[in-house]
Amino acid sequence: MQRRTFLTTLLPVAAASRLSAQPDVQWGGPVLDTHLHFRPDADACFTHMQGCGVTHAVLLTPAADQERAKAEMVRRAGHFVRSVRIDPTLPDSSKTLRDALKDGAVSIGELKFHLALDSPEMRRVYDIAAEMQVPVMMHIQDFPHFQGELPYNTGYPQFDKILRAYPRTTFIGHGDLFWAHISADVPTDRGYPAGPIKPGGLTDRWLSDFPNLYADTSANSGNNALSRDPDFSRGFIERHKARLIFGSDCSCSDGKGKGISQNKNPEASRLAGKCVARETLALLQRLSTAKVFRQITWENGSKLFKVKA
Repeated sequence: MQRRTFLTTLLPVAAASRLSAQPDVQWGGPVLDTHLHFRPDADACFTHMQGCGVTHAVLLTPAADQERAKAEMVRRAGHFVRSVRIDPTLPDSSKTLRDALKDGAVSIGELKFHLALDSPEMRRVYDIAAEMQVPVMMHIQDFPHFQGELPYNTGYPQFDKILRAYPRTTFIGHGDLFWAHISADVPTDRGYPAGPIKPGGLTDRWLSDFPNLYADTSANSGNNALSRDPDFSRGFIERHKARLIFGSDCSCSDGKGKGISQNKNPEASRLAGKCVARETLALLQRLSTAKVFRQITWENGSKLFKVKA
């Protein structure tokens, strides 16, 4: 094949490669998904990102899957960083976390275990996060999604004591109860409260009081909290624009809502058939200025997780 012909055949491939890495035009720039669970199928994470217009992602990765995540990072160079998570009660869990972080993991989480936030096991994790200078992401939930489900990271109403005790640890809150406390009125009979928000919620207050606390807007929990009272949310976003990070925690297969299943969480059916990433990006775009939108969807997370454009 002549050189000119060979180069001509390469041009469409190169163009397609560039386009696949470009953001959806409606988002106006790079977007970092800070809450994308590492999927077992090759290309599945990147397919979701392409579909919803996300350019970069933090792969939330179990300790056992670190090598697979590293291989995906090589295949999609520049698009991924990875976290590490392990049950803190397991033997050698502290060593496992340190080893993964020394090997390039940029965060701990998502931690979703049946422990108290002030338990000795979680306190060891906070110490490691401070030592290694990485954030720790936690799922905070007490209302069961299905019969028999136990709560995760209990004791949130007293979490301010942890925030004070570990000023060098960067915490990322996520989950039903964390976002229910955007309001001072938190019902006990549901995971996702609806209707007007009463000012004075713990999450709202603590984001103002503690510079080491960030909020992950992912999942039905984040989307529900920000969409239930738009007038309140506009002020909330403006107040905490430096502490909010975009995440999806979305299970759809194509970034457009295909194949999504709410599994054992019927309360989350409001987003059935939709891509959570797309829904939350559009919501943030409606509720904030272009500058604040860029701060939440790229700038805050890229600094926190050491992601480069």
